[in-house]
Amino acid sequence: MLGDYLIIGRRASEIAASVEAGVGSGALQPGALLPPMRELAGVLGVNPNTVAAAYRTLRDRGVIETDGRRGSRVRGRPASAPRDELRMPFPEGVRDIASGNPDVRLLPALDGALAGAARRYAAEPTLYGQEPVVPELARLARAAFDAEGVPAGAVAVTSGALDGIERVLAAHLRPGDAVAVEDPGWGSVLDLVPALGLRVLPVAVDDEGPLPGSVERALAEGARALLVTARAQNPTGALVSAERAAELRSVLSGHPEVLVIDDDHGHGLVDLPLHSLGGVTRHWVLIRSTAKAYAPDLRLALLTGDAVTLDRVRGRQRLGPGWVSRLLQYTVVELWNAGAVDRAAVARSYGARREGLIAELAERGVPARGRSGMNVWVPVADETAVVTRLLGAGWAVSAGSRFRVESAPGVRMTVSRLSLPDLPGLADAVAAAVRPTGGGRFG
Repeated sequence: MLGDYLIIGRRASEIAASVEAGVGSGALQPGALLPPMRELAGVLGVNPNTVAAAYRTLRDRGVIETDGRRGSRVRGRPASAPRDELRMPFPEGVRDIASGNPDVRLLPALDGALAGAARRYAAEPTLYGQEPVVPELARLARAAFDAEGVPAGAVAVTSGALDGIERVLAAHLRPGDAVAVEDPGWGSVLDLVPALGLRVLPVAVDDEGPLPGSVERALAEGARALLVTARAQNPTGALVSAERAAELRSVLSGHPEVLVIDDDHGHGLVDLPLHSLGGVTRHWVLIRSTAKAYAPDLRLALLTGDAVTLDRVRGRQRLGPGWVSRLLQYTVVELWNAGAVDRAAVARSYGARREGLIAELAERGVPARGRSGMNVWVPVADETAVVTRLLGAGWAVSAGSRFRVESAPGVRMTVSRLSLPDLPGLADAVAAAVRPTGGGRFG
């Protein structure tokens, strides 16, 4: 069951630490079946309740998963081993289209905005006890939400989208609860959910977003929250259409207690309309990050949602960091007031490269997806083989395992470091990499 590894300890904390040490060292491999609680209690000479408490702690930390009579196993990818660590080292001379970073040439200069933020701070230094959200930022954010049909709600600020997602989930859910998550989807979310002690229920995605039938199944299986990427979905580039949003709202109307989180990290990258799912259930949040369009180091996201959720998020935030730096908030105000990002121009730039690559691949018989944003998803039969072959051809791409739970294999390519002249050569390399060893056309 565990090979030569011996779990030790007399207290629940010691037993949990022993298992976690085995996972961290690699002695307990993903999928390893842990002893039944009564059996381990007998070996250690402790009460079965002590082992049960240890297993509960491990589950809450995302180290193990429990499946009824099938027992408890080490998670396939423990929370201590995030998906980003699956990246392969790139040999010298290899082009990196795996990292998912934006095109730095499309990011606005920050010097003027930071100088403006400094002037604002000099006029009104931030002190303890002030409102956590700069009023002008809240007004600008709310006006933008209103213009896009997002339901009325207060505004909160978090340190990026993932911080916002974590705070919203923690405001409503408890360890053991299930969360419906896009599959394939953002790898950081697929790590975060189990790290919070929550269960991932995968939801299939096509070019128009989550499939309604798959969402319905996840909700029927007990999902207490649904995470949806509104635009520029990572890794597939899906964009929730008006028709799909209407279908999803119809499904959600039968589950009014489900928490809905709209992740709009594509704001600023995409000039297609936002179709929010907010307001159809009792608790909902829309999260808008500034990272991809303005600067990854600008760790700030705007949230709006129902009053209860926003109150819980802000209340818990006050007990931790207190607030997100008003200097950062002032910087975003300066950027927004200056119109520093031409969303249409950015969308055209990414779109030309994304659509151009998809067209080049189609000419070579390789199907690919990418309706919006900066990523192209290519279904493949063998991720490892394709990634390895492309490395040999001078291209580093992301293995789909970073983004998948149950969905079919694929690879993700980010177009931000590509130029239009690069596309035919890359498409040739991809076509050769996905082609069966015996030759022939990929189809």
